[in-house]
Amino acid sequence: MGESRLVTTPTARARRLRNNMTEPEVWLRARLKRLHAQGFHFRRQRPFHGYYLDFVCIDHLLVVEVDGGQHNDPLQAEHDGVRDVVLKRAGYLVMRFSNSAVRTDIDSVMDAIVLALEARPSVRGKPSD
Repeated sequence: MGESRLVTTPTARARRLRNNMTEPEVWLRARLKRLHAQGFHFRRQRPFHGYYLDFVCIDHLLVVEVDGGQHNDPLQAEHDGVRDVVLKRAGYLVMRFSNSAVRTDIDSVMDAIVLALEARPSVRGKPSD
């Protein structure tokens, strides 16, 4: 008999990532949810061209990544650079924050995110009056 292989779909992997968020990701998610009242909606662990985006506001083409210590590894940093180029070519702005920054100064992290959102027009445009 052939060997059974578990096939993971992008949606299944994204669901697994959403269910296993790091503590800083949980904290940031709670704060990002508050921005919904201002019209900024973030999705978490969204599949995109073979990558999984920690948080993405599709309407404003903004990606927010929360990076742990493994992102300091040269190979991981190179991978992140390639990923960021792919996202930039698609029109996205990528903002990266360390776990430490989220833990120790989440207010400054949120201020930077809000400034970036306000500076980026919605790809949907504004409704006409």
